[in-house]
Amino acid sequence: MNARAGDDRKPAAILQFTADMLDEAPADRRIEFERGMRYFPPITQAMIAACCAAFVWQVASGGLENPEALAASGALVAARLGDGEVWRLVSSLFLHGGGDHLLGNMVALFIVGIACEHAFGPLTMLGIYLAAGVAGGLASAAIEPLPTVGASGAIFGLMGCLIAMLVRRRRLVHVRDGRIAVVVAIWAAWQLAMGFTSPMVANFAHLGGFVAGGILGAVLMPRLLAPSNSPLADDSSAAMNMP
Repeated sequence: MNARAGDDRKPAAILQFTADMLDEAPADRRIEFERGMRYFPPITQAMIAACCAAFVWQVASGGLENPEALAASGALVAARLGDGEVWRLVSSLFLHGGGDHLLGNMVALFIVGIACEHAFGPLTMLGIYLAAGVAGGLASAAIEPLPTVGASGAIFGLMGCLIAMLVRRRRLVHVRDGRIAVVVAIWAAWQLAMGFTSPMVANFAHLGGFVAGGILGAVLMPRLLAPSNSPLADDSSAAMNMP
């Protein structure tokens, strides 16, 4: 519409779009935690198989009949650690007090083991498992005199390791599916509840393993953050191959 003579109104300012205004929000450059995850990692499957084989042996040999038989099978007994039987800190990690105990631990080991082995690699994950299990065994032996068995101290260690790593590296690693956290939380609550009702379940082993795993998770560098896994490395490689 043309302005009339004598009309003192100023023309409306023209809105100009700049390149900055048209740019999209910066993409999330964090590494997706689930990318490349294997559902049947070798070390996790090997440990599950070892625990199941040990349980079959316990049943066949009568190792579940009473605390004395459990101790003879390789359970953790504080008094015997003082006699030099330190191997019980490891053997007890593969023994269990019953079918329900074994089942609950193996489900949790499968879930947490997949994530931890994916994050740190097979050998490092095995080291975390054993170190956390031994730390939990020492904590249990220092306070609980009864024979104790089970992989839950080591599993709590794997869980603590994952939590510590994901919290510390939260600016670098992105977890797409948080449902695993719900499953692990339910398992942890169930294990702690069992500890208050059964003398064969050592809550101090859970606590000791969790703390040890958390320390390791805060210190160790996950293999996910290797340069070859970085999205920036992918971009630079693509740029180098451009014609």
